[in-house]
Amino acid sequence: MPHPEPSRWRPSPARALRLLAGLWLFGTGEALLVDSHFGNSPWTVLAQGVSLNTPLSIGAATVSISFVVLLLWIPLRQRPGLGTLINAVLIGVAIDVTLSYLPDRPPLAVRLAEIPLGVFFVGLGSGLYLTSLLGPGPRDGLMTGLHRRTGVSIRVVRGCLELTVLTIGWLLGGTFGVGTVAFALGIGPMVQTMLGVFGRGTPARQL
Repeated sequence: MPHPEPSRWRPSPARALRLLAGLWLFGTGEALLVDSHFGNSPWTVLAQGVSLNTPLSIGAATVSISFVVLLLWIPLRQRPGLGTLINAVLIGVAIDVTLSYLPDRPPLAVRLAEIPLGVFFVGLGSGLYLTSLLGPGPRDGLMTGLHRRTGVSIRVVRGCLELTVLTIGWLLGGTFGVGTVAFALGIGPMVQTMLGVFGRGTPARQL
């Protein structure tokens, strides 16, 4: 018998806590990659590029980009949830708060350690917030919406989206480097692992 899909707007306290913790850890991981100065995730390369050309901080640019992406959901007829809206704000806040506590130029050994630690935190945060079942994040929803409307595989859609934002962000001055490559190679297996840990008993179609 199929599991009923839980409400995207009325979470239990446990689901709300999982969402908030996951998004904060996600933003913390992004901040660690920024602080390493070795390269950001593709969307944060874009946010950093925007921040370098506007008065916005990286976190504020992340929030602004999230709401622009949400506008693209309208023609795709994507269904948001409470988690979608909180995602659009909280990750950017977490990036700025975390960066405010990190040294601007830590020693090389620390910067190198921030790369795998950042990927780990983003993966851990993804596993938590995705299994809260409160709606996809703006970028995830754009990816799945384009997949549904075009029939192109999710892998190809995601690759095209991330290559596009990475290129724009790099042209604007965002940092591309070994950290970006490490993120691209490591985030898929890490998220899959965390979904296996936190999503046991949850049908895949609900994630």
